[in-house]
Amino acid sequence: MNRLMRLARALSPLLLLTGLPALAETKTSPAQDCPPTAQAPSAEQVEKARAAAKDRGALWKLVKDGRTSYLYGTVHVGKLEWIFPGPQLQKALTSTEVLALEIDISAPGFLTEFQQAQQRAAALTLSEGEQQRLDAQADAACLPRGALAALHPAMQAITYASLAGRRDGLDPAYAQEAMLLGAARSMNRPVVSLESVGSQLAVLLPNDALQVRWLLRQTLDALERQETRGALRTMGQAWEKGDLATLGDAAKLCQCTPSAEEQAFQRRLNDERNGPIAERIAQEHAKGKPLLAAVGTLHMTGPKALPKLLEGLGFQVERVKY
Repeated sequence: MNRLMRLARALSPLLLLTGLPALAETKTSPAQDCPPTAQAPSAEQVEKARAAAKDRGALWKLVKDGRTSYLYGTVHVGKLEWIFPGPQLQKALTSTEVLALEIDISAPGFLTEFQQAQQRAAALTLSEGEQQRLDAQADAACLPRGALAALHPAMQAITYASLAGRRDGLDPAYAQEAMLLGAARSMNRPVVSLESVGSQLAVLLPNDALQVRWLLRQTLDALERQETRGALRTMGQAWEKGDLATLGDAAKLCQCTPSAEEQAFQRRLNDERNGPIAERIAQEHAKGKPLLAAVGTLHMTGPKALPKLLEGLGFQVERVKY
């Protein structure tokens, strides 16, 4: 698989960057202090992790029309031990017949849709300073400068943001979606997308030049202030405990005071997508086969949290106790 294919398959599901570790293995200098990269685990490591597997994150039962589906809150970075499902998630996997993800990155046509979505975004001509800032993030991530040049500049910055947690042991290679997708494929289970590539990337890559440049600069600002790394660390700790209160508090995650613009962007990124996602889950459930829907945990928080919306669509919703 070529580099662009790896990147495209990796980038769509809002920081589900499962394809980037292969790129990240290339260090800019043997002497450079590089963050650890995900490695294929040994048989001993796999056996140990499986034996110690426990439930993490948050899981809900969705009951309607005599069928039980499940909703699972994921996080798009992780640790090796997190990719082994605990007893309750394993039960949800085995007792359902369909896996629903935000985006199925293994679907035919994914690369084409990704490229088209990038082309619809507002083009940016980078200033010398902006290019230098992106190059500095490539150096920090131990990626060759220009390795992400096929991506829109805003997506380049978002990619570097997704890699910022590696120094704290949080790698996008260990995202739960990748584990669930692999499990579904091994079981010959159908996988459906709850969103389109275009609708997702339209939030990250708007066709308004002012908005997309604002996103580029905000992402770089947060990286340079180390806010991104801190937020990923806090998010990982809260996700592991199923702490929705912390996950739903943007100020706690970034240890900052989000501006009005940042809050509006978060609503577009999270709240405004939840209604269509809830309706798609309901549509798939109504087809007669119970499903396991895996969606980023931030979508389980706020006034338009997915569990609340699904209750409004007639589901009996109950959080699973671990």
